[in-house]
Amino acid sequence: MCNDHVDAGAEQPDGAGAEPAENTPLGRRGLLATGAAAALTLGTVTFANAATPPPAHGNGNGTGTGPDAPRTETRTVRGTLPPGAPDFVYLPVRVPAGVSEIRVAYTYERPTVPAGTQGNALDIGIFDERGTALGGHGFRGWSGGARTEFFLRADDATPGYIAGPVRAGTWNIALGPYTVAPGGLPYEVTITLTYGAPGSTPKPAYPPERAKGRGRAWYRGDCHLHSLHSDGKRTPAEIADLARAAGLDFIHSSDHNTHSAHGAWDGLWSDDLLILVGEEITTRNGHVLALSTDPGTLIDWRYRARDNRFGHFAREVRKAGGLVVPAHPHATCIGCNWKFGFGEADAVEVWNGPYTPDDEVSLADWDNTLVAAARSGKPWTPAMGNSDAHKAPDAIGGPQTVVLADDLSRTSILAGIRAGHSYVAESAKVSLSFTASGGRGKQAGIGDRLRVAAADPVTVRLDVTGAPSCTAHFVTDQGTLHTAPLPASGTGTVEWTTTPQYAAYVRAEVRHAPTLPDLPGPLAAFTNPVFLCE
Repeated sequence: MCNDHVDAGAEQPDGAGAEPAENTPLGRRGLLATGAAAALTLGTVTFANAATPPPAHGNGNGTGTGPDAPRTETRTVRGTLPPGAPDFVYLPVRVPAGVSEIRVAYTYERPTVPAGTQGNALDIGIFDERGTALGGHGFRGWSGGARTEFFLRADDATPGYIAGPVRAGTWNIALGPYTVAPGGLPYEVTITLTYGAPGSTPKPAYPPERAKGRGRAWYRGDCHLHSLHSDGKRTPAEIADLARAAGLDFIHSSDHNTHSAHGAWDGLWSDDLLILVGEEITTRNGHVLALSTDPGTLIDWRYRARDNRFGHFAREVRKAGGLVVPAHPHATCIGCNWKFGFGEADAVEVWNGPYTPDDEVSLADWDNTLVAAARSGKPWTPAMGNSDAHKAPDAIGGPQTVVLADDLSRTSILAGIRAGHSYVAESAKVSLSFTASGGRGKQAGIGDRLRVAAADPVTVRLDVTGAPSCTAHFVTDQGTLHTAPLPASGTGTVEWTTTPQYAAYVRAEVRHAPTLPDLPGPLAAFTNPVFLCE
């Protein structure tokens, strides 16, 4: 049904072209059991015999046009993926020795489909001669559906792809049929090899793990940002400039399924801006931030919840020094809703971008986990908020996570997020202070536990600035037990008294006036809880 072939019009030296179906596993629709999502491997595309080095310049068998033009060879493969195709389709390409650059372009048909029916969407990436096994050792880049072509060579590569030598062997172009229309997904892939000297690969310059900072303080950051290294439209320089303008102290690079941006921040960090690097692991069953992994780390994404592989890759995130943070868990886009559970989560992104009803669902779902943690005494999962900004007019820092940390360093910021010593604000204009006091002069702040007798009175205090005409809410395991309007100036203090036997925890919300019927007003800010216990 895939009907893959090399274009009959493409020049084919002896032995070149796609191998016949009988020479590939299970024919051209060979389904391979990989321990993760099933994969389809197509017939192999071949070029010049590696044992016969091609001419160094043009006027050979390729497309060079002059004595100084590098020799190139091109193959075009066409086919159709049926509805229900596997998540990943691999097109093997046998690369001979002497290749300095590989360039890939692709197109596919996007027919009009009836309302309520999914159309065609096809992602793309590439793996080198080290193979496609889970773990990503052969990974050389991924652009999803953001680009129609890419190249890579020793000294440079398209954003999203990894510069490095083009070694001889079987490479694999990875196609990801995200959705397939009822009539199938016709595609065309064109591969061009350029022969020449291999070149050298520059050593990447990764951001330092510490900025000057202000000592122990509250630091503002946005940990979910996309650049042109995946489906974003902004350069790293533009992101850094906008982060400073938004009053942020730290940012986190989180492009989809690639680490190519890790080395793209050279010269953009400074005493006033800490840059962390990681990835948004984008699976078919939800997205998760690999927050601040070691630079150069790739975490694989090619599995679903049913494959029982997420626990392994969550451990890989932590092994690389990062945090596991499910992103927008109740988002409604295809493949965005989180299906892996929260047992491996170090934190959860409750608020993603401009506040919407799915954020409200995420907030309520997260609050339910606090109830379970308070009842069982087991560890609880802190909340975060990030912008998920891709392009204008997406506001970097809207929202942002404000973290209490010992200093402005990777280690301290991650420790503050993991401990829940943080709150989320819609912008740098909003600041909160939230404490609980009781017993004999005891006090606890955001993310901490106040240990007093069950019947001891506890005074909860919220100080707010930058939230004009909003309402303060105190939320407990029973629900919202106290609300109070804030002054029109946006600066005010709200206090409430309770006991541990009445409220297992208290957290604060600051909300705007309602804009949708039967829903509370959008958040301006919210805190992680203070737990009350004996």
